[in-house]
Amino acid sequence: MLMNAPKASQKGIALIVALIMLVVMTLAAIALVRSVDTSNIIAGNLAFKQSATHSGDFGIESAITWLEANNAGTTLHANIIASGYAASRQDPGAGQSWDDFWTVLAGNNQVITLATNASGDTVSYTIQRLCNAVGDPASPSTGCQVSPAASSNANSSQDAGSIALLYNSQVYYRITSRVTGPRNTVDYVQAVVAL
Repeated sequence: MLMNAPKASQKGIALIVALIMLVVMTLAAIALVRSVDTSNIIAGNLAFKQSATHSGDFGIESAITWLEANNAGTTLHANIIASGYAASRQDPGAGQSWDDFWTVLAGNNQVITLATNASGDTVSYTIQRLCNAVGDPASPSTGCQVSPAASSNANSSQDAGSIALLYNSQVYYRITSRVTGPRNTVDYVQAVVAL
């Protein structure tokens, strides 16, 4: 005689498993949404940083235009603070950031600020001649950085007297452009130009 064993009851176990899976899927969806939001914020910040760098290039170009317009004669032998130009090199002090140093330059009115552009970036620049002192850059007392061609003509293979090298000595200028933009973006762009 076979006896029928009572079937184990499964009352509601499937519902409990389904609810647990639903909670796990909800938590995964929330984590995915937060991850996408974070990625969007990072991408937005990178876009603002890139826009600031492009705006900094505009500041560099404005400074080069000013240098080229004032390169004749002895104009660039002395400081022209009102135009953001220093005829001698100035660097941040030991332990001083460029942001701290920029505050000093701006306080001394050595910074030119351009109009805010369509991206919401405000561009400022300063120009510094890479010399140790003001004065004629051809004078050794100013300690100017000059182009390598000007300093190495005597050691050239052309020095045997057959061909004289003709060139104009160039002076180096450092242009520092600071950009402030949306979301507290601050970016510095520097360029060294020779004229």
